[in-house]
Amino acid sequence: MFGLSEIAILLIVVALVVGARKLPELARNAGKASRILKAEAREMKADDGRREPAATYTVRETPAAAEER
Repeated sequence: MFGLSEIAILLIVVALVVGARKLPELARNAGKASRILKAEAREMKADDGRREPAATYTVRETPAAAEER
């Protein structure tokens, strides 16, 4: 039967033949996505937890909880 490497090579060849027109666009989009991801990761490291939380929550007592006291 086929091994893993033969199947991988076959899939790469099929992808090149069938999707030759879309490959440059896919590569461009992958590059943009990786740049955005890297920039966000750098920003998170730079913040180092000094940023305030995005949302604050307030806890309200319900009438039933107030009666239990």
